[in-house]
Amino acid sequence: MSSLAGSGPWLALLLALMLSLVAADCECGFVQDFPAEETGHGDGHADGRLLFTNMMESKFFELRNISQDGDWKRQQYNVSARAGRGEYGKAFALKNVYTIAPDGHGENVDADAGPGDGIALVVGSTLVDEAIPVAELASARKDMYFGSYRAGMKLTPVNGTCAAFFWYFNDTQEIDMEFLSREFDASKKLYPVNLVIQSEASRQAGYDAAKTGTFKVVNLTFDPTVGFHEYRFDYLPNRVLFYADSQLLAEMNGTSVPSGPGHIILQHWSNGNPKWSGGPPKQDAIMTVSYVKAYFNSSDEQLQSSFADSCRKARDDDAASGGSGRVCAIPDVTASNASTGGTFFNTSDPNQPSSGGGTDDGDSGAVHLSSTPTMAAALLLMVVLLAYS
Repeated sequence: MSSLAGSGPWLALLLALMLSLVAADCECGFVQDFPAEETGHGDGHADGRLLFTNMMESKFFELRNISQDGDWKRQQYNVSARAGRGEYGKAFALKNVYTIAPDGHGENVDADAGPGDGIALVVGSTLVDEAIPVAELASARKDMYFGSYRAGMKLTPVNGTCAAFFWYFNDTQEIDMEFLSREFDASKKLYPVNLVIQSEASRQAGYDAAKTGTFKVVNLTFDPTVGFHEYRFDYLPNRVLFYADSQLLAEMNGTSVPSGPGHIILQHWSNGNPKWSGGPPKQDAIMTVSYVKAYFNSSDEQLQSSFADSCRKARDDDAASGGSGRVCAIPDVTASNASTGGTFFNTSDPNQPSSGGGTDDGDSGAVHLSSTPTMAAALLLMVVLLAYS
């Protein structure tokens, strides 16, 4: 990562953006509003904006074969019962992550078929060598720093699994949203989500984050097993915000918040631990993911430089035609459009070969910014400089 001493080009670029944030296609990044920090007195309304320079959008509901998507890698490995702190081992296998065909069955590789529901991550009900068949899908990119990370998911009603959407660098730098199906109780309208930051403090507590200040359980206001909803966390400097359908669930901050780049993971598993996942499930359990959206700052210095050059060129082109700047506002997804994911900036065909991390937005159809108050722009500048210091 670059230091403030080498931030001259960034400073000049961002000062130019401050003057007039008027968007065209997104070459100058994506802006996300964020609320005031928790003080016990705030109303939760947005009080600042953060600029993200990179985007990765995956429309799984249009995808015909997950194995051909270069942005994502299905995982295959084994975890012993002892290493996984469970009664059984975990057997992650490629076959447990597959595209759901339009008819609702199997892997769909028919080039003429229409869209399905998305990607299935399956936890099997039959033990294989004392291990439970489980599933993981991980992003190919590992340069994902401060950002807003979102997934459209429908969870399983089958008792005995843990569904997880998380950002990961290592076991002491991890941001989790985890759902334990054994905790769901429709009769009592109980649908908890476990919000976790794994840190050095949780390692010292035997990776039991509940014994630290970075673990919260929040009850969802809807049944997450009957439809798709968007789950999201915003990883900011010294601060993480958790959301469901763009409604703030909780905030965590302080030194336990990660301080570097990582990647994002979708996981569905069980190891028989009665204090967490429970299981194994009595029948195969499916978690379905319809899309993932990630807007973030990259830790890769070459990508930082490429972004600055692309933005500068776009601004020069706009200036020649009487326009100025290309910054796009990230729209919220609500319960009403969580099944489709709302607006996507990337309108390319997900079934075309993927480079695994390009930033070409094409004709984005983006929601564009009008002028931005000087104070908010100054805050944007300050936070972005922090991101690269």
